[in-house]
Amino acid sequence: MATTKAEKEKKSAPKNGGSSYGAADITVLEGLEAVRRRPGMYIGTTGVDGLHHLIWEIFDNSRDEAMGGFANDIEVVMLPNNMVRVADNGRGIPVDIHPKTKVSALETIMTTLHAGGKFGGEGYKVSGGLHGVGASVVNALSTYARVEVHRDGGKYEQEYKNGGKAVAKVKKLASSDLHGTITVFQADPTIFPTIEYNWDRIVNHLRQQAYLVRGLRISIIDLRDAKDIDDVGVFYMRELGMDAPSVTFYFEGGLRSLVSFQNKHLEPVHKNVFYVDKEVDDVQVEVALQYVDDITSRISAFANNIYNPEGGTHITGFKTALTRTLNAVNKGDSFTGEDVLEGLTAVVSVKLREIQFEGQTKGKLGSVEAQGATASVFGEAFAAFLEEHPDEARAIIGKATLAMKARKAAKAAKDSILRKGALDGMTLPGKLADCQSKSAEESELFIVEGDSAGGTAKTGRDRRIQAVLPLRGKILNIERARLDKMLASEQIKNLVVALGTAIGDIFDLSKLRYHKIIIATDADVDGAHIRTLLLTLFYRHFRPVVDGGFLYIAQPPLFKIRKGKEIAYAYSDEERIKFVGEEMPIEVEGTEEESESEPEEVEEEAANAKRKPKISVQRYKGLGEMNSEELWETTMDPTRRILKRVDIEDAQDADQVFDMLMGTDVPARKSFIQSHAKEATLDI
Repeated sequence: MATTKAEKEKKSAPKNGGSSYGAADITVLEGLEAVRRRPGMYIGTTGVDGLHHLIWEIFDNSRDEAMGGFANDIEVVMLPNNMVRVADNGRGIPVDIHPKTKVSALETIMTTLHAGGKFGGEGYKVSGGLHGVGASVVNALSTYARVEVHRDGGKYEQEYKNGGKAVAKVKKLASSDLHGTITVFQADPTIFPTIEYNWDRIVNHLRQQAYLVRGLRISIIDLRDAKDIDDVGVFYMRELGMDAPSVTFYFEGGLRSLVSFQNKHLEPVHKNVFYVDKEVDDVQVEVALQYVDDITSRISAFANNIYNPEGGTHITGFKTALTRTLNAVNKGDSFTGEDVLEGLTAVVSVKLREIQFEGQTKGKLGSVEAQGATASVFGEAFAAFLEEHPDEARAIIGKATLAMKARKAAKAAKDSILRKGALDGMTLPGKLADCQSKSAEESELFIVEGDSAGGTAKTGRDRRIQAVLPLRGKILNIERARLDKMLASEQIKNLVVALGTAIGDIFDLSKLRYHKIIIATDADVDGAHIRTLLLTLFYRHFRPVVDGGFLYIAQPPLFKIRKGKEIAYAYSDEERIKFVGEEMPIEVEGTEEESESEPEEVEEEAANAKRKPKISVQRYKGLGEMNSEELWETTMDPTRRILKRVDIEDAQDADQVFDMLMGTDVPARKSFIQSHAKEATLDI
């Protein structure tokens, strides 16, 4: 019998499920091609975070020189055409031939993954570059890069294009009595969809770094709008004296200065900032702290100058020593960890030669030796500080004692309101119109302002997945309120019970009843104030809800536009103008314009009006002004609405803003309002 082509293919097919898999199927990515193919593996994302990460990687190399005592001056310049320039007065990257790669050490570092001075030897005792891939990754993700090295009496240069390939060998340009490295790079638009560097983000990050390396000068200059300055023959561009936005940071006080900066809107409990900087067992421990008249704690953790938002072993050691030391000084009842943390602002920084983090984000330090070293260094120094400063000691013990008394006084209220409610099935608040779904993943909670908006939202919602909780007026400002006072507020108690997570020491994110919590307030001053109060509550007491991406702000339309029988909604003045033009008046009920035109003109206008569809623009000031259908199709319908998710890009900045806006420092709040008055959108 003749065998068909299909039968031949069937007979020759492998027995492993129909797929061939051999050595020829293994893809080998040469050089930096792996970085370009999978950039997220090296910088996390190709979004705004990854874009700025390029700057941090190059800056970190310069900062590591400063940490080693080889540099004290770094300059970061934003140039036209999305170019960035980083210069330092360190030792300069070596330019001699590398014995293994047979090309210069500079080219090896810039074009080879896991090549650098951070993998042993004596190049760096301490560095923040855990993976040692920084410079080569930045080069790989750039369309153009150039490195200029000053060392050993010479000025050397090498350029790279097309994803990190060296244009030519390193060449000596001239003699030089300087020392240091200048790196220029231009991010690749085929890798990064949007290339827009944020000035405030850069300034805030580098300010923090200046605090962490005592005596380091960091300058940032914005020359993006300048011309013909992308290639100049100066080491530091600030020497040109150009009129451009710039800022310079230099903090001789180091972490002490950082604590003072974080407390600038708060009242200190004691004058002197505690500080220690000591090395033990090859771990350098640096701690600064000060207590303030507040009920929250602010502890910032760093390992090799990398911010650890989740803390880690060094924070565990610090807290243990803090509680033990204060209890040794105190003559009364023993403090708990909660008591000694209230009102504390502290920065804990450790530096290790070999460092381990938990996870890829470096958010939590895992090095075991850091715990014992921190506890030992801090505990010994803090005990000496309290003994040598009796006034400070009395003030700190008094603050912790007050916290202990408040904790004990609040315990009954917490137990009766929270533990009973969370564990024994306290009924949901009567104001809450709950949804039918029991799945938190698909359920949404709309927090609305007042019964009017609440009634409209309850009528217009999708009852299956959408719940509505109306608030009566403005909730309590919780910035300086203890938990027992908060829970005495019916409004806050209703919200806590509705969320299902409880609050305080029994908070449990896994019990969150809705995975979309949507703040929907009116577009006026009162609505903005209520929104700020709610954001303060969530930031201070439901932070995991914010960090988990569960908190949103609704964006209801500002205008309803009728054009004949057609209806459209505009969410901004720009959209309104796009629909109807600049001159179209906003509709105000109960008024009519009188015409002073001649009879013939009136007749002509009337005839034109018949031919053109009538246009009217209605301005919404509150959700209660909408009917249920309008509210559904503009603000609640998941297929058409606009929501803004609340994210925290910089927790320390956010903390300071809440301190200033919601705290007791009236002059600072007044100054902030005056400084930003022109940026406000007012509805007068």
